Amino acid sequence: MILVRGLAAGTGLTGTVFEPHETPPRYAGAPEDSAPYVWVCDEFYEVLSGGAAAVIGGETIQIAFESPLPRGFDTEPAALNAAVEHLQLQFARVGVPSEDVEIEMERR
Repeated sequence: MILVRGLAAGTGLTGTVFEPHETPPRYAGAPEDSAPYVWVCDEFYEVLSGGAAAVIGGETIQIAFESPLPRGFDTEPAALNAAVEHLQLQFARVGVPSEDVEIEMERR
């Protein structure tokens, strides 16, 4: 597995790329995906009420999480590129520019 972590504005979000020899998690509502590489990561966005408090860029905002949705890819580079784009998008949803997101990858 490859952990892909986005760090920005004092917080982070980590997802996982499952490799061909691994079985990604299965849970109710998840699509069946037999691709060799599977990316799984939470999604979040700012809400006006409810959700959970998070400090982003020194400001406390309310965020809500969506259920992770596995996405399959035929190659490792395609999965890693999608992972980076996904993390940048999540931070953009709470006002952090993509160029401010530091990406770390760790193979386990």
